[in-house]
Amino acid sequence: MNLKEKLFLAGLGSGLLPYAPGTWGTIVGLLLGVVILSYFPIETLFLLTILITLFGIREINNYEKKSGIHDDKRIVIDEIAGIWLALCFSGISPIAAGLSFLFFRIYDIKKPSIIGRIDRDAPGGVGVMGDDLVAGAAAGLSSAVVLQAIKHFNLLG
Repeated sequence: MNLKEKLFLAGLGSGLLPYAPGTWGTIVGLLLGVVILSYFPIETLFLLTILITLFGIREINNYEKKSGIHDDKRIVIDEIAGIWLALCFSGISPIAAGLSFLFFRIYDIKKPSIIGRIDRDAPGGVGVMGDDLVAGAAAGLSSAVVLQAIKHFNLLG
């Protein structure tokens, strides 16, 4: 990987860590997302998610042509886009961020339903990014539902 790929595709180098690069990439994305949402409205994070997704698809396609490797485990820009989308649904309170992280990692690892189909069947950058975006949407919605249940039943006192 060249420097551009290490910074962008490998999520500031987090994808180069030897163990659980997807989890490390998600952590980097979560921290960046929380910082962005601390200063800008949620629409900004949503638009940035679209932007890195489009660039991600292009750069992943270029990387796959060059390397011959599909869905290289070092590529974590897809995890960053996925967790950002989850945060767009849930927000950045500590509970919301924690739930988004937890649900996103579960959906990204287990790949239930359409998430797995996208991962298996969609080619190139669309497949690499697509399953994580759907996992992020599902994680954000799951987090929002749990947060509403916590509020409704006054579970935190």
